[in-house]
Amino acid sequence: MFARPLPKHAFMVGNEPRSKWNTMRLLDHLLRPYSTAVRHRDLIWRMARREIDARTKSTSLGTIWLVVSPLLLLSAYTFVFTFIFKSRWDIPDSGQGNVALFLFSGMTVFGIASECINRAPGLVLENVSYVKKVVFPLEILPWISLISAVVLAGINFGLLLLAHLLFFGLPPATALLLPLVLLPLLLMTMGLSWLLASLGVFLRDIKHITGFLVTFMMFLGPVFYPLSAVPESLRGFMYLNPITLAIEQTRQVMFWGQMPSLAAYVIALAAGLAVSSLGFAWFMKTRKGFADVL
Repeated sequence: MFARPLPKHAFMVGNEPRSKWNTMRLLDHLLRPYSTAVRHRDLIWRMARREIDARTKSTSLGTIWLVVSPLLLLSAYTFVFTFIFKSRWDIPDSGQGNVALFLFSGMTVFGIASECINRAPGLVLENVSYVKKVVFPLEILPWISLISAVVLAGINFGLLLLAHLLFFGLPPATALLLPLVLLPLLLMTMGLSWLLASLGVFLRDIKHITGFLVTFMMFLGPVFYPLSAVPESLRGFMYLNPITLAIEQTRQVMFWGQMPSLAAYVIALAAGLAVSSLGFAWFMKTRKGFADVL
């Protein structure tokens, strides 16, 4: 005979339709890493400030070293890749000044990811005293690392804008889009940081693997060369590197005055949200075993 229709409450969760409830659950999972950061924002900011202060006090030059250090690196990389390897940059009037700024922008974007990924495996191990404190939110540790890296990158971008202003005039108005351009990379970096911070507790050698991973990211991304120098048949593979799109779009908005590709940006943003949510979920699921291992 005819099958009986399902009762209306089979499609309901409480007083809400099941589809709406599933959507709310998905949004909750996506937003949980950021709602946690908002809830503990004061603690995150205090610990990030303490970490930045510790960096400046550990050197005799103090805060000045945060400016001198990237300039020294920039000088070395500009000399090597301009005069020795003779990288060809598709830049109008590509003198050493333009090339230096292009290199510096790539180094700065890469520096955000490399700083966080290199530190991630040791985040929990360096804060063992917090592990057995039930009230301390261990999941905020990657946020502290990210804020520290972003502050240092902000100093570098400030130097970059100052140099652009002195030698080439005002940067294009699209430079205001820089925070949005970097957002997908920041999200993906956070996801990888949560994942590696958890793995670092159980697999102590993971820090050596991340060192190689970061090196591959640097040389297989357009940090020291333009993407146009890569054979067209290989460029698609380059975009598997999370820093590639971020560096390319950073240069587009800061130097070319071009709007980034909306389709590419949306895909990168979706990927960043997915990696961030999965990394956070993994960290929260495995953190229960941290105390037993440590």
